[in-house]
Amino acid sequence: MKNKGILIDSDVIIWFLRGKPEVVEKLSILFDSSHLFVSVITITGIFARAKKSEIKIIDDLFTSLGIVEINTKIVKLAGSFINEYRKSSMVEIADDLIAASVKINNLMFFTFNKKHYPMCGNEELL
Repeated sequence: MKNKGILIDSDVIIWFLRGKPEVVEKLSILFDSSHLFVSVITITGIFARAKKSEIKIIDDLFTSLGIVEINTKIVKLAGSFINEYRKSSMVEIADDLIAASVKINNLMFFTFNKKHYPMCGNEELL
């Protein structure tokens, strides 16, 4: 089944907002060629760390992305990830919810923290 777009992780957004050239370039290319999404979990994390001076820029960025909400299917799959991976990795519940969002919505996933997502296969990771 063909993927429906790309979910962007918080680390990518942080590097984009800081102006890291290779991230800005990659996201610019992806904006032109793909449907880009962000999880409500990621939005929460970004706003939790945002300075007042960054709020407008962050709002504008998130307005240009599709928003992936958390639903019962995602929560159930995240629970199974927690059950399977909790003992063997340092995965956080937020990461489990984001990975489940990728799987349930048939998305690719752009992250630099691949070790946080053992439940995502290489075919899902950018």
